Amino acid sequence: MTKLENPVLMATIGGAQGLRGEVRAKAYTADPTALGDYGLLHSTDGRSFEILEIREMKNVVVVRFRGINDRNAAEALNGLELYIERDNLPDEELEDDEFYYADLEGLEALDDKGVSYGTVTGVFDFGAGDLLELKGPGKRPVLIPFSEASVLEIDLEAGTLLIDPLAAGLVDEPELSQFTAGKPKKKK
Repeated sequence: MTKLENPVLMATIGGAQGLRGEVRAKAYTADPTALGDYGLLHSTDGRSFEILEIREMKNVVVVRFRGINDRNAAEALNGLELYIERDNLPDEELEDDEFYYADLEGLEALDDKGVSYGTVTGVFDFGAGDLLELKGPGKRPVLIPFSEASVLEIDLEAGTLLIDPLAAGLVDEPELSQFTAGKPKKKK
């Protein structure tokens, strides 16, 4: 049984494909067919999976794993999440402004005055752009856009993000606070 110290989600298995033990999977890699390039994939229950064959099919990949030889075995994997160790991801291929989501989690979000808005507890993509989830002590989680306007600088070594709280939607713009629902407040 393998217990990963810093797991990174690489794929989620969907339904069985055909009768020979193949499964459909949603790969979270830039090139979905590169899923097999990272070595063994691991589940949270300690099992390891070796990819024998992989091919693209619409918006998923079809995978055949060693030891999964029939439809019943493939159906038993439905919903299983597969991980690799963070150290297996190639850092040298990243551009200066590219980051793995796993590296952003745990970073503290600070503004230019050093005020903390919490730490990154998740990175989400719902289709309209990436969002960072920030959670501070005693505060409810908030989502901010992961954009150049909101996140000004990322310092992985220091473990911080420099954010613009106004662009991130964490504070109100002072000039607009005198208006309510688009109408000026009446002075008494």
